[in-house]
Amino acid sequence: MAALVQGVLFLAAAAGSHPARADMIDTSGMQPWEICGLCHSLDGISAMARFPKLAGQRPDYIIKQFRDFHGGSRQNDGGQMQAITTEIDMEELPEIAAYFADLPPPPAVEPDDTGGLASAGALFREGRGDIPACLSCHGGTDPDLPLAPWLEAQHADYLAKQLNDFRQGNRSNDPDGVMRSIATRLSETDIETLTAFIAGQERPERTP
Repeated sequence: MAALVQGVLFLAAAAGSHPARADMIDTSGMQPWEICGLCHSLDGISAMARFPKLAGQRPDYIIKQFRDFHGGSRQNDGGQMQAITTEIDMEELPEIAAYFADLPPPPAVEPDDTGGLASAGALFREGRGDIPACLSCHGGTDPDLPLAPWLEAQHADYLAKQLNDFRQGNRSNDPDGVMRSIATRLSETDIETLTAFIAGQERPERTP
């Protein structure tokens, strides 16, 4: 466990200063989900907003994103995820995804500023004008729906980063460009209040 903690601290420091390489971390003898846990935490509730919380997430979505990073259709700042995918056997993906999906979902985070949350909640549940409700795609109860992740209780800053990346074209692995189209219709205020609202919602419990 001490080695795992040291690995987390080392990777966090490396991620903040230099692009990570696959040979920066000694992963020999580690279970595949332990490698992911270096950033995402073994309980799936990452401490840093640059790494999403994976606990209780849809398993097929986790697999899709991993494959997208591995294949280059999704990238992140510094290339940490692209590098780490080379350390994991692709055949182990279902086991990794099941591990994180079966963890208890993360707790909701109370927002620091409650201003604008009512309108953000309406946007999340009902949509507005030509902006569809977030729940129209992300609210499905099928735990194996692969295209849209559960958003609730995610880091607000992580959600904001993804929306801005979609809006600016820096992320393009969304099916049919749906998220890129929606993100361009959101204002900066929309993104700030919407992500704070979503972070404060309880993530649905995954059913077998």
